Amino acid sequence: MNQTHSIDSALLSGLLGGDTFWPTEPRNLDETGLSESYIDALILKIFLNTGTLSGRAMAERTGIPFGVVEPLLEAQRTRQLITHVRPAAFNDYYYSLSENGQKRAQTHMSHCAYTGPAPVPLSDYVLSVEAQAAGLDPIGYDDLRGALSGISHNNELLDQLGPAINSNSGLFLFGPPGNGKTTIARCLTQCLGQEVWIPHAIFDDGNLIKVQDDAFHRPMPIPETGDGIIKAQQWDRRWIRIQRPTVIVGGELVMDNLEVRHDPRSNTCEAPLQLKSNCGCLLIDDFGRQRIQPEELLNRWIIPLENRIDFLTLPSGKKIELPFEQLIIFSTNLNPDQLVDEAFLRRVPYKIMVDDPDPKEFTRIFNHNVEKMGFAPAKGAAEHLLRFYEQSGRSLRRCQPRDILTQVNNFCKYKKIPPQLRPDFLDQACKSYFSEL
Repeated sequence: MNQTHSIDSALLSGLLGGDTFWPTEPRNLDETGLSESYIDALILKIFLNTGTLSGRAMAERTGIPFGVVEPLLEAQRTRQLITHVRPAAFNDYYYSLSENGQKRAQTHMSHCAYTGPAPVPLSDYVLSVEAQAAGLDPIGYDDLRGALSGISHNNELLDQLGPAINSNSGLFLFGPPGNGKTTIARCLTQCLGQEVWIPHAIFDDGNLIKVQDDAFHRPMPIPETGDGIIKAQQWDRRWIRIQRPTVIVGGELVMDNLEVRHDPRSNTCEAPLQLKSNCGCLLIDDFGRQRIQPEELLNRWIIPLENRIDFLTLPSGKKIELPFEQLIIFSTNLNPDQLVDEAFLRRVPYKIMVDDPDPKEFTRIFNHNVEKMGFAPAKGAAEHLLRFYEQSGRSLRRCQPRDILTQVNNFCKYKKIPPQLRPDFLDQACKSYFSEL
């Protein structure tokens, strides 16, 4: 790997006890891991996009401390790339591009149109993932029970899921549809620990890869220091603190989603899904129904699943090595043996079946949803519904009490009456819900 940043960087001092990783603010240009020319180009492009900015506003836009940005702005002013517009508060100035600066900025923009926070070197990102990798602390029974407290489950399922999470490798959740496999997978991320830090973008060998994605990364507040006061200047603004990510993909998954995607117009790259889910959870929902064959996914991930390292190819042709550190869950309604071969199953060592509920659990789920939806208690309603299942020979599913009660509620709204669980209303909902086409 091309070392763009010395290993004794300021980030090493950010490996703290409270958070396993804390991105310490760089004190000088060297500690950013970026060249002066790169930051110069980023500053000019931001001026081109936004017009007039103060020095402190530029520091905020780039994520680089004002003490590092200010000398660069003065050097650009000396080279007549930017000019003073007017004074700003706290010994600062408002700047804008000169004519020469506009030409230079347009040239930089044609090479790379990225104008977000400055990236961090690849080596710093690797260090952060190794420090924050999910599963550093073993998950206990109480942790898992708390994470799944909002859904119906049995203790046997907990005893199967716990070791699978602690393995930090991969697991299959399989079984009939409608029993909560996807919901279980979403809840498991809550067991993985505290929030994590990710960079907005990473940089290596002239290639910029955008990591932060609003679709998967939920920002979290910065914790207070021991004094009870947030010291805003004590963390690197090129990083963002997020809830441990849960990346969920279904039938739309294609091979391009698993590789670095290069945009030739902006000359920037988008991180693949497995990189965006590092230190969190990657859920492949409805596995086996993707637009790619399971064998293709097998061939792409067989080495990362084995060695916890992934290799990505940059637009320049260079291959980079990145951590493959996330809990990977394959959720499917099909038997895993029918989808992939033994070599792949060996690398996903846990196969957990989420089976249908028994009548007792089904009744408990039904009564919980009755209360949640505001229905008046109705004696015998659950038993009436169970008799329908018995007479029709249908299997019980955990999602169906909620779905059927929702239809009853909608029917009551149509009749303009308060929600009530009359037997004929339940029959009407079952007739609509289970209608055979």
